[in-house]
Amino acid sequence: MSATTSREPCIELVDVFKVYKEGPVETVALRGVSLRIEAGEHVALCGPSGCGKSTLLNLAAGVALPTAGRVRVAGLDLAEQTDGERSKLRRDTVGIVFQSDNLFPRLTLRENVELPARLSGRSNAREIALEALQSVGIGALGGRYPAQVSGGERQRAAIAAAIALEPAVILGDEVTGELDSRSGEAVLELLTQLNRDRGVTILSVTHNPAAARRAHRVIEMQDGAIRALEPAR
Repeated sequence: MSATTSREPCIELVDVFKVYKEGPVETVALRGVSLRIEAGEHVALCGPSGCGKSTLLNLAAGVALPTAGRVRVAGLDLAEQTDGERSKLRRDTVGIVFQSDNLFPRLTLRENVELPARLSGRSNAREIALEALQSVGIGALGGRYPAQVSGGERQRAAIAAAIALEPAVILGDEVTGELDSRSGEAVLELLTQLNRDRGVTILSVTHNPAAARRAHRVIEMQDGAIRALEPAR
């Protein structure tokens, strides 16, 4: 699995503001956030609901662009990329895992994991999917539909889809939020292994203290700004 190898940070935000407008009403979601995450780090992003965590994650994914400031991922300034280039970055370099598994219910687990590889034009998409499912411990379940497996197994399949094309970065948004404690612990261990064994950079939004403890460092947010950074362990 590939990872960013240059001396540049894997993810960098410089004096980032994000303002949402709805008619005459403006909401400032991020207020001058600056942040560096190095290649191979596992970072937990914590704080109360509405503090800007998910907005920061969306900016790092290139799903949204900053109102002011700069966001760079894998050496690329996302504001300088086209929509197509940002989509390609998410497909090939940045894997995203949401709180709900985000699988297509009418596709089998294998077909869900195959989809990114097929969209990228890989001729061996089926083999890529089978290997990814095996790597997350559900290789025998590829022929089942999401409704036929447990919540933890669906989340594992979502992670398999995110890592199928060997991204350098995984962005997670409350990946254990809808799981019981046992399934959640298994998913956290899987992410920890990906970071430890394959060098994947992980930035994960979480309210879960167990998830935060697994990170190299914790970033606390409040009211759209970084309140505190816990030093790397």
